[in-house]
Amino acid sequence: MTQGTGDSMTNDQPQGAHVFLDYVNAFFEGEEDYQWLFDTMREAVAWSTATEVHAHLAPFDGSASPPGFAAVVLIDESHITAHCYADRGLLAVDCFTCGDTDPEGIASYLHERLMKRFPDLLCTRRDRVDRFLKEV
Repeated sequence: MTQGTGDSMTNDQPQGAHVFLDYVNAFFEGEEDYQWLFDTMREAVAWSTATEVHAHLAPFDGSASPPGFAAVVLIDESHITAHCYADRGLLAVDCFTCGDTDPEGIASYLHERLMKRFPDLLCTRRDRVDRFLKEV
């Protein structure tokens, strides 16, 4: 999106949305669990109307960073990310989409699969923030 005085946003409708999910009790056992969530993130994108353009999983063994992982699936509509502090049981998931792709569907897809695989997880936050709102 370019800056300027043009009419790039001619209505009051948001041009994107961000859904945040925070979990506790995410005591993932290691790279198998990290890989499972990464694969599930990619499945959620494939299930949606979004188009994956790149994906990366970075596991952390605790030597330079706390044990856990960071994962990203870049989509042409924006991104899906997950970050886990496995030793502290903290997991943050972030679904940001623009255009016609609804991040709520992706977030629900991930949440349902997470709860099925890790029934002790507790979602402590699920918020939606509309993005690219016309300033008034």
